[in-house]
Amino acid sequence: MDLAVIMVVAAIMLAITFKLKQPMVIGYIIAGMIIGPYTPPFSLVSSIETVSLMAEIGIILLLFTVGTEYPIAKLRSIGGKAIVIALSEALGTFAIGYFVGQQMGMALFDSLFLALSISVTSTVIVMRVLEELGMVREESAYLLLGVAVIEDIIIVSMLAILQSVASTGDLAFQEITVVVGVVLAFIGGVLFLGSRTIPKLVDIMGKTDRYDLILITVLAVAFGLSFIADAIGISVATGAFFAGVLVAESKTQAVAKIITIPLRDMFGAVFFISVGALMDIRLIPSFIVPALILIATSFGAKFGTVFASAKMLGLSKKVSARAGFGLSASGGELALVTAKGGADVGATSAFLLPMIGAMTIITTFLSPYVIRLGWKITKSPEGEPAKGNDNNSNKAKDTETSGAEEK
Repeated sequence: MDLAVIMVVAAIMLAITFKLKQPMVIGYIIAGMIIGPYTPPFSLVSSIETVSLMAEIGIILLLFTVGTEYPIAKLRSIGGKAIVIALSEALGTFAIGYFVGQQMGMALFDSLFLALSISVTSTVIVMRVLEELGMVREESAYLLLGVAVIEDIIIVSMLAILQSVASTGDLAFQEITVVVGVVLAFIGGVLFLGSRTIPKLVDIMGKTDRYDLILITVLAVAFGLSFIADAIGISVATGAFFAGVLVAESKTQAVAKIITIPLRDMFGAVFFISVGALMDIRLIPSFIVPALILIATSFGAKFGTVFASAKMLGLSKKVSARAGFGLSASGGELALVTAKGGADVGATSAFLLPMIGAMTIITTFLSPYVIRLGWKITKSPEGEPAKGNDNNSNKAKDTETSGAEEK
């Protein structure tokens, strides 16, 4: 019954958001708010625990398909500049967000998970906006997407560390060192050992030309690594993401991604709906002003760190500004995964998840407009000759033309 209610309400809300030309994630969250236990007069779902369980499956499938976009070779090919900018943005925004959270009187772990949530940029939303605007092949877009890829890995790793520390409640240096060591050992072991076995296994299954066999195999990899990650105290999102990276190393990657997309869409929808269902809309009046303050903080911190680090690396003012606008535009789905990660380990207060949800709705809605504005207020499109060179270019063309006529 709960699944029937979820899908019917979600279908109606998606039709409305599609008609209004808004991102689907907004429709999912609003659908969750409609059916949730905090919306009067009564809850339309009988078991929020069941919805949360399906949402956990949604997180695994969502992060798995994100990982399939990033084979190890692609990660290696991303330039050093993108890595430096991603580290500057993620760590800089995290530090500023934590400071602002503490100044607003939030508890320690509320501030930490909040800071991590506002450090996220939605690769999916940014890519979609750039494609719609026909800007995906510009130099700024390549830099922006490279930074977003590295940032996803940083955020997923930081989430694993933060959840592990939160579950023990200990912020001692030794405890953090152990947790960081476990996370790095897990990632290193997966990439070193897994890259030598998992792609070959997936390719063997791919040679059978049986889609059901390929599907079950890649799901076994995704849920198996998620289980191992959870067993050693790391976020399931981390295991799922790197499972996708391993599958991306196989020759069957394209087929594996295509056949898992319907499952991702279904359970991913349940995840976003569960976030909306867990949002206590009665708290909205109390946190809407702090949410707006934090949106402004996130935008300022991301833009400032990206622009400054890009300029320090010798990039032009235009490229630096466009990358700053693009990366500061949206929090997206990973912000919700991060916020729910704090709630799952019981480390955050009740107001944090609905506040991050509200911030996600607002930033997702604003993203296309922010990116358009950033591209518009910068100078002439990349690749155009500077005005000062127009005469030289025309002279060269005239010379070539006259030479051709003489011949």
